[in-house]
Parts: sequence; C-alpha cells; structure tokens
Amino acid sequence: MRKYFVVAILTAAVFITSLPAQDISFPELKGYKKNTDFPVYTSNNLNELRSSLVETFLSYRFVDMNIAEYRKGKNKIRVEISRHADNLMAFGIYSLGRSSSFRFLNLGSQGYSAEGVVNFFKGQFYVHLNILPWNEKNIQMAESLALRIANMLPGYPEMPAILTRLPETGRKTNEETFINENVLGHKLLAGAFKAVYEVGPDIFSLYLIENHSASETWKMAEAYLKQAGEDIPESETGKYVISDGYNGTVFLAWSNKTMIIITGLAKDQADVADKYTSEILE
Repeated sequence: MRKYFVVAILTAAVFITSLPAQDISFPELKGYKKNTDFPVYTSNNLNELRSSLVETFLSYRFVDMNIAEYRKGKNKIRVEISRHADNLMAFGIYSLGRSSSFRFLNLGSQGYSAEGVVNFFKGQFYVHLNILPWNEKNIQMAESLALRIANMLPGYPEMPAILTRLPETGRKTNEETFINENVLGHKLLAGAFKAVYEVGPDIFSLYLIENHSASETWKMAEAYLKQAGEDIPESETGKYVISDGYNGTVFLAWSNKTMIIITGLAKDQADVADKYTSEILE
C-alpha cells in the first residue's frame, strides 16, 4: 500500500457558461389544454424564471429551457425541458435531485417519480414535470406525457459509461451524481462523479475525476497540493491524506488520467481508502 502524506487546504469559487438556444415541440395530451406561450429561457434571462438555481444550471453548461403547461380543471402538469451541452451535463443536473428512495421509471436514460414531480434525462436534455395536485389520475397522465416526450427527444438513452468504474461493494444504488464545478467547494477540482458508500458502520463518499490526459491530472493534483502549502513531489502518481477546512479528512490519490478523492473516513482508515482507490487505479 502506498503511503499517504498529510497536508491542509481551503478555497471556493464559481464559474458560469452558456450556449445558443433551440425550440422544442410539445406533444398533445388528451383531455388537457396545452399552453406553450412561454419564452425560451437562456443564460440571459434564466434568472427571471428561477433566480435561486441560475448558478446551478449554468454550471452544467445550460443552453436553453422550453416550457409548457397542461391543464384539465384543477389538474395542472408543468413541463420544463432544459438542454445542456451534452449527455454528461444533462445527467449531472438530473442526478442532483435523485434519491434511491424514489420510484424509478423507464424514461429516456433514466427517470423517477417522487411526490409532485416526474424527472428524467435523455441525450442533452433534462426534463422536469411538476404535477398538481399529486393524485393517481394526474400522475398517470404525467408519466404518459413524460414517455411521449422522452420518445420525441433526440439522443441515445444511455447512462455515462464511467459509472461502471465505480466500485460496487457498499455503493448506494441510484445515488451517484456528477459535479461539474467546485468539487468539495474547490474551484481547482472539477468534473467528478460522486458515489456514496455504506460499509459496516462507515458511510463515506468517493469522487472519481477522469481527465483528458495524465498531465492534466498531474496539474490538478499539483495545484491542490500547492494551495495546501505542501512541497510538490517529483512523482506524477501519489496518495495523500488532507485535512480540509471544508470537508474534514480527505484522501487524495491519482495516476495517469484518473484522480480519486474520498471523504467521510478517519485518518486512521487509510486501509479502507486504499482498497477503494486501488480498485480503480490499479
């Protein structure tokens, strides 16, 4: 087992981006009156719709959002289709609201039904349906509408392939997320798949970052360690245990294009951290 070295670190930041817009056609829903008289929201006017979520949406390379409402008496189904730069970004925004306790549906790449909502993603698109009131008939109609929208949207119904690299032992199913920016609150850490593990009494999180090249991973690790005031090692492969002011004890390991971060374990649990990092890196 490689030795972990102890360092400390603290920082945070936000980055925002956007791309051009695109119109969407919404299907009819029998018995419901459809209203599509809404603007197409882009990065320029998204704050008019939902100011509290602007930074979150833009951090997943938001392109545009199209909206429709379906009404039948007191029943209302509101549909928001947001387009992102690619499948990974759509999965990322979708994954933030996902919980293993939800009822999962065969919609697009994956979907779920929870109280008041039906959500799914497919290709570049994340689709959110808000349902009022939350009754059986309205739920059935919303799920039927969601299926028609999923079949209408372009793109392949696939989950990010990198999820298969996450160790299976103790992993909580359907709680994986993708964090595009500010991983653990640090601007210099980006593009991480997060999985939550429960092994005996221990609950911890593993972050998997896959960069385009080994040099990119090394530069990320170097910046992380340099910010901690630690001497930079000559080796471009390493393992450290970091005392993070935001996140407590953090295990850091990297090799070639891949970086692993583990939080939630104590400093004397390097053997557990090494077991999981080794399964990915070696």
